[in-house]
Amino acid sequence: MTAIVSTYSPPTKLIIASRESRLAMWQAEHVRDQLVALYPACTIEILGMTTRGDQILDRALSKVGGKGLFVKELEVAMAEGRADFAVHSLKDVPMDLPEGYALAAILEREDPRDAFVSNDYASLDDLPAGAVVGTSSLRRQALITARYPHLVIHPLRGNLDTRLRKLDQGDYAAIILAAAGLKRLGLPERIRAFIAPEQSLPAAGQGAMAIEVAANRPDLLACLAPLNHLPTSQAVSAERSVSKAFGGSCQIPLAAFATVHDGMMHLRAMVATPDGTRVVSAEVHGKSEMYLELGLEVVQALSAQDAEAILAVCKEQITE
Repeated sequence: MTAIVSTYSPPTKLIIASRESRLAMWQAEHVRDQLVALYPACTIEILGMTTRGDQILDRALSKVGGKGLFVKELEVAMAEGRADFAVHSLKDVPMDLPEGYALAAILEREDPRDAFVSNDYASLDDLPAGAVVGTSSLRRQALITARYPHLVIHPLRGNLDTRLRKLDQGDYAAIILAAAGLKRLGLPERIRAFIAPEQSLPAAGQGAMAIEVAANRPDLLACLAPLNHLPTSQAVSAERSVSKAFGGSCQIPLAAFATVHDGMMHLRAMVATPDGTRVVSAEVHGKSEMYLELGLEVVQALSAQDAEAILAVCKEQITE
């Protein structure tokens, strides 16, 4: 038998593009540390950058261009050769990447749940009528408004530290954040309560990190492949297929969340109007390797409940 000789050579230097927020830098450093363990001889640097999404803080993302505002500058850095790849929070990555780019790896998911954060109250149930809750997500807005119509939802932008500071200075009675970010930054004590997926279904990709590369870099695809966590990749691919089918972005109150255990997937999704008056949901079970087919099943089930009409209302309310 003829031995197969691999032609792959480990990298000697890599540059990671990252946003400069504390959470984004933690994520880039986490990827760097994993790569150093794989390739000890490799020198790895992090190129911190400020994106348009970081600069525009006085308007909701749904009104200024959506999730792509957090990744464009990082893609330019790759195109110009200033960085080899970029590390993102997956929920910030648009469903359709620009031509010439690909996701090389999805890392193992952190806690995907939403977190209730407050200095004075233990949970959403404890908030009095008129209490102001901060969130940047139309999905969270719709789900909270549907269950707690007596609460007032105000927009909340900025990085995680900025959002916590606004809470601490009394601008909000409570804020809703992704649990993953608080855990990654060593701030689990700020979480007063986890919100179960049954009450607040997570956004597609929430809690997962993605590595984006230029599609014409097979060397990087091979280098980064060991970081891919298959169950997480299958789960978030199913979620993103649902979101993509409905034009998913921060302009749509849409949730999609999949779990994988022993090769089986449970996929749930919902679409709502921003005011929470109309909510439709669907769920399916099946083999995790059939993640795209399961995503299609959920899309069909939501469409059968007139999800498109709800999305039309969303667009009307957002442009008003």
